[in-house]
Amino acid sequence: MKSAIIDQISGTGVPVRGNDIDTDRIIPARFLKRVTFDGLGAHAFEDDIAAVAAKGGRHPFRDDKYSGAAVLVSNSNFGCGSSREHAPQALNRFGIRAIIAESYSEIFFGNCVSLGIPCFSVSHDVADYILSSIEENSSMVLEISVENEALKIGDEVIAVSLPKGAKGQFLDGTWNARAQLLANLEKVRIMAKSIPYFSEYQSLF
Repeated sequence: MKSAIIDQISGTGVPVRGNDIDTDRIIPARFLKRVTFDGLGAHAFEDDIAAVAAKGGRHPFRDDKYSGAAVLVSNSNFGCGSSREHAPQALNRFGIRAIIAESYSEIFFGNCVSLGIPCFSVSHDVADYILSSIEENSSMVLEISVENEALKIGDEVIAVSLPKGAKGQFLDGTWNARAQLLANLEKVRIMAKSIPYFSEYQSLF
């Protein structure tokens, strides 16, 4: 059982400038109390949004001109901080289908892979160019190819990078770890029964 192959991502972008944007900013800790991830998209960057509004501004995640954006663009070390899965879950439920940034927290990157959200890396200058382009023209469509590791923006094609392992998972449909476990459930049962400290849970398998 494989998940859908992910190659072409197309949509408008939302610029979130800044380095070290951590998971607590992406989704504040109070939302970790929820039993499910449903509705988290409405609270993405909620505290940042309030802070910007208090100064008379409008955060990109509340700016109508970026409504419906599918590609989030940021700077370095995006998704740092705690390992909470709620952060990429909130972005996913907001409608983000891909991220372009200079670099990422390793755990955040892995959580995004498991949700089918490719996280592409670019240099600082390229990130700044993409951010500025989106800010100047919010209706500009970004077209990204996982296979070619390329971003088409306007008339330009820009190279983006994606680790080989993650790229392969997106292209062969094995990015969803739960789907892989379910597809190999009988092997999981056999392995679980062979582990001594699982003996008291044999009835579960």
